Amino acid sequence: MNFKSLPQLLDHFKEESTCKEYYAQIRWNGEPACPHCGSLKVYTTKRGFRCGDSECKKDFTVTTGTIFHNSNISLRIWFASIFLATTHKKGISSVQLALDLGITQKSAWHVLHRIREMLREKSPQMLGESKMVETDATYIGGKERNKHLNKRRSRDNNLLTNEGKAYKPKKTVIGIIERDGKVALKYVSGETTQNMVDFVTTHVPQDATIYSDEAPAYHQLKKYYTHDNVKHALNIYVEGSVHTNTIENFWSVLKRGLYGVYHQVSDKHLERYLDEYSARFNTRRLNSQERFEKFLVESESPLSYKRLTKLS
Repeated sequence: MNFKSLPQLLDHFKEESTCKEYYAQIRWNGEPACPHCGSLKVYTTKRGFRCGDSECKKDFTVTTGTIFHNSNISLRIWFASIFLATTHKKGISSVQLALDLGITQKSAWHVLHRIREMLREKSPQMLGESKMVETDATYIGGKERNKHLNKRRSRDNNLLTNEGKAYKPKKTVIGIIERDGKVALKYVSGETTQNMVDFVTTHVPQDATIYSDEAPAYHQLKKYYTHDNVKHALNIYVEGSVHTNTIENFWSVLKRGLYGVYHQVSDKHLERYLDEYSARFNTRRLNSQERFEKFLVESESPLSYKRLTKLS
């Protein structure tokens, strides 16, 4: 099997049984394990498997405890959804996915969020193999000049208002990127020193060199790292190896995707979209099949519709 396009993938996975055999090999490598207790003592039944542990004895299938759990959508359509969501550089909307695969928009929206749950980093990844790291913040949200006149913010006694409604500022996203390497993103309350230092020290070893702009939030990094900044306020963007062009390029891809494909992202789900863009970027050197199989290995991340839509 060596698929490089969606038609090749669908040609291979024509039958549901083929999909299940393939996924069982990816998940268990030929040795089924109970997703409830982890026991390797498993019996085959007509509908799937049964745990042989005397204290468990639960029935399960190859999709139990995964992003495919309790889904009426066939694995063939799921695989096509994963392929499209992870190969489109700027993402794919639920409306477009529904049209492409013949499912409802509501189902496509849930499918895409389950895929994002699969793409989420399960533990903090350490960056800095190249010893050269860039960090920066960006802001997600509409510009004031693009809003209708009655929705623009006005100043009244130095308070920002919006026709009686509380003004909602842009969302702050901080990022770290290693040159020729990976990226890590986080949605935070603001570009503060504490947010920046906590995020950087979690993801970057102290023998790395960090480059940023001249924002005051980055000054404390000198306590932990070799740190230099580029002076954007003086229209200086590159001084030898000192620049933040790598992460600025990533921000352009992120914003073109969020604004051009998804148009608007809520505070509640922004972190999931960040997981999607960082996962695609971090696997950009893999071919389509390698990326597809890598993500399937991380698919034991169930996400129910009730939990997804629960108000935070």
